Amino acid sequence: MVQATFLFGAIWLHLGQHRKLLRPITIHPKFRMKNITTLLLLQLLMLSGVAFAQEQSAALKNWHNNKYSMFIHFGVYSELGGVWQGKPVTRGYSEQIQAHAGILTDIYDEVPSSFNPVKWDADEITSLAKKAGMRSIVITSKHHDGFCMYHSAFTRFNVVDATPFKRDIIGELAASCRKAGVNFGLYYSLIDYRLHPMASSNANPITADHHEYNKKQIAELLTNYGTISEMWFDMGSLTALQSREIYQLVHRLQPDCMVSGRLGNNAYDFCVMGDNEYPDYKIDTPWQTPASMFDETWGYRSWQKREDAAAKTREKLLSLIKVVSRGGNYLLNIGPKGDGTVVPFEAEVLKGIGKWLTMNGEAIYGTSANPLTQTFDWGEITTSGNCLYLMLSGNRSTTITLPSISGKVKHASLVSDPKTSFKSSIQKGTITVQLPETLYARPEIQVIKLEFEGNYQIKPERLMADKELTLDFHNAIKHYSYSCIDYYNNHRSIVRQEWNFVNRKKGAEPELFYTAEEAGKALELSWNGAPQVVLLKDGEPLAVNPVPGTIQWENRYGYVPIDTDFQGNPGAVKEVIDPQTDWRTKNGAKWSVLSDWQNGKVVAIPSKPIQQQYILQEISSDRIQNQLIEIGNGDGIQVWLNGENLVFHNNPMGAGLTRETVLLPLKSGKNQLLIKLYNRYGYEIAYSINHQIPQTLYRKKLSPLPDQGFCNCTLKLYQPESIHQPIRMNNVRLRL
Repeated sequence: MVQATFLFGAIWLHLGQHRKLLRPITIHPKFRMKNITTLLLLQLLMLSGVAFAQEQSAALKNWHNNKYSMFIHFGVYSELGGVWQGKPVTRGYSEQIQAHAGILTDIYDEVPSSFNPVKWDADEITSLAKKAGMRSIVITSKHHDGFCMYHSAFTRFNVVDATPFKRDIIGELAASCRKAGVNFGLYYSLIDYRLHPMASSNANPITADHHEYNKKQIAELLTNYGTISEMWFDMGSLTALQSREIYQLVHRLQPDCMVSGRLGNNAYDFCVMGDNEYPDYKIDTPWQTPASMFDETWGYRSWQKREDAAAKTREKLLSLIKVVSRGGNYLLNIGPKGDGTVVPFEAEVLKGIGKWLTMNGEAIYGTSANPLTQTFDWGEITTSGNCLYLMLSGNRSTTITLPSISGKVKHASLVSDPKTSFKSSIQKGTITVQLPETLYARPEIQVIKLEFEGNYQIKPERLMADKELTLDFHNAIKHYSYSCIDYYNNHRSIVRQEWNFVNRKKGAEPELFYTAEEAGKALELSWNGAPQVVLLKDGEPLAVNPVPGTIQWENRYGYVPIDTDFQGNPGAVKEVIDPQTDWRTKNGAKWSVLSDWQNGKVVAIPSKPIQQQYILQEISSDRIQNQLIEIGNGDGIQVWLNGENLVFHNNPMGAGLTRETVLLPLKSGKNQLLIKLYNRYGYEIAYSINHQIPQTLYRKKLSPLPDQGFCNCTLKLYQPESIHQPIRMNNVRLRL
């Protein structure tokens, strides 16, 4: 296929720092000239905003190649060791002891006078990290208590001015990392218990003066301590503008410094999972799991039980393997004592993982995620070049089968002992490797290297049936990122949809259908890797045409609020819900009939922050048909129809009530529309359901498909402001 690539002439010369946001786009030869003009306008429109992590830069790739890093929670709280007034503080993490023990600020201000970590040795820390196989170190420059582990010009509450130690911890570790060739990153808490009492809640809004204070300290950290590989922000609910300003500040001062996901509002370079969590789905964008040695605390806790270092080593090694096999990075924490020394138990665990990596690091460093769509009970997979690495971290299977793969296996051997080889065979797209039972007698997790002659091929996922094809949200392969507004308001976000099929129609002309919800958006639609930009406008209006009188809106039920955050997956919902029974609760609450609802009316439900409420609407249809509705919602929403998830997204802080169009594929008979509404900031949940809106779809004809045969189609937003931004294309479908 002939491809045309264009740049933008003289305009390109005047765009200055924004040049990197414009990238060449391959245009199908039948893409008309007027659409090239549209494309140029779209590129220029992108310059009105700030693109976050638009491309996989060299710096981001280098960050991703770290794979395994050291996290250090070290501060004035380390001196207390989880104890206040002679008693263990059992509530909460020990690094947050000021909040959990209710220590007044003027009392806590006296703690630094006894904080004297004379046994702190930055070179010993970097040496331990290297022995553990860690490629970078991230240390707490300031935690929630506001105490700075560096010499800050903006507060005397720091390790140089307020302690007898009088040394700059951050400066010493930065210098040691440079000398040792270890990447150096900084944790910075966006909240500060000392500045604003309201910040004693870890995810409260950041005031304007607090935001300016944060920017000043971030600037001095990025100016005074050499090259910083990443800024690891935590907590606080920032406005979209505040997140944007900090992101811009970091990249202005250090363009190659990567920004962590908890800055919020999708203004970051890599996603951050929940503490000690890793996804059971694959993420398209760079991501990281922060992990503590113990679930109970990150900072040093003197009374923590530390019993079996070998078991803990295996536990954390398994987590490292799972994270890397899913495409992420692993950030494992230690909490030094108040005197600056590393807890021997934690050092032993790190060295144990390092010993395994010395023998098997080939399966971790420089690898990519498991290329197969399946997961396996016997363990995990990574890949590099023409090799697969099979890490036997699960059940003790002596027969390993890898379906949906083709290629000739050159050699199957043990990574830690290449002379030990294994028999392998391939038949009908399935590779089988036979292992002896004696292999599992070895105490370490073993890794099999499967080397192919040339490249291997993976069978396309979900090859669609050979008939008239409609590509839509329901049959798409979903690709995810992790959209974060703040610590409590984040979720897996769909950033791309994909379909695989065989095109048997020469010159087939796809038709794209969309609703008013998507009108005006720009899509990047790719056919076998060749992108085409489609602007959703000027479509031919078509009636959805539900027949009058064939759809009846019946009972509506409400469900008591549930205290929870917005994190996680949409979750499974029964296709049929019985509102007469208890559901998804432990407190015996039941559905209640909402008898006074009116179509389109905004209803406000009393709520506390961080609560969710369910609405169940029963709909009867005498035939299979579509119905467009409009749903008003606030901080976050999930929508299911007959158990199938249709909508899952959050909204930026302060967005208020927003309305969106949802296309309901109704079945014949009774249907159940389930809506979960989320409240993060206010004291009520507002919503509305309007089914009396224009029943109009828009049809846009696209250029003919280039060839017959296998076709891979992907759909995503064209140059979104952030690669983590949900595409929200649930109503869009392609008909071939």
